[in-house]
Amino acid sequence: MDAIIAEIFSPEGLAALAQVIMIDLVLAGDNAIVIGLAAAGLPKDQRTKAILIGIIAATVLRIAFAGVTTQLLQIVGLLFAGGVLLLWVCWKMWRELRTTHEEETDAHEALSDADINADGTVAGKAPRKTFAQAAWQIVIADVSMSLDNVLAVAGAAREHPTVLVIGLVLSIALMGIAASFIARLLHKHRWIAYVGLAIILYVAAEMIYRGAVELAPVVQSVSASMGM
Repeated sequence: MDAIIAEIFSPEGLAALAQVIMIDLVLAGDNAIVIGLAAAGLPKDQRTKAILIGIIAATVLRIAFAGVTTQLLQIVGLLFAGGVLLLWVCWKMWRELRTTHEEETDAHEALSDADINADGTVAGKAPRKTFAQAAWQIVIADVSMSLDNVLAVAGAAREHPTVLVIGLVLSIALMGIAASFIARLLHKHRWIAYVGLAIILYVAAEMIYRGAVELAPVVQSVSASMGM
């Protein structure tokens, strides 16, 4: 127990924990908005069911990915690949942060089942779709965003396994319990999302650098064996 406390409350541990918490907050809210956007075009009874399916799927996928991602990052070369993947996550998140106000309002109305813009409808301007179409969009988004979340947390936690566990538990809790609230918080205070984006970009750059350092001896050995 003393070792765990010392690990968390060391300067490096606290810095990693702060990064992990911010990543969890931003990506849980981002995931919730994507789920809301996908469900916005459904009738009320189907919309509630689709959002519930999306949150449950995201929670289960985070648990499943957590079991393999941390092990995979120990393989030489995959840390570098994970950093490159996180760069793509940053680009995708940047595009999502530039979602139109109307689309985002529809997502928040779908998540909270409330007429936020007082137009007499809930997500009334969203394009209509079938339940199967919405469910498929949500599952695809959940797979991608759950992997993004676990990868970012694993990269930020680095050599702090206790912080990694805390981050993954927090991620699952936020997605299962407070995703809608966090999505509204990020909608109201957009700067939080940009801070989170900057942290994920930093984690991606650090993973690429550490991955390149790990790969350097391998590349040199291969070059030597080939007489290059």
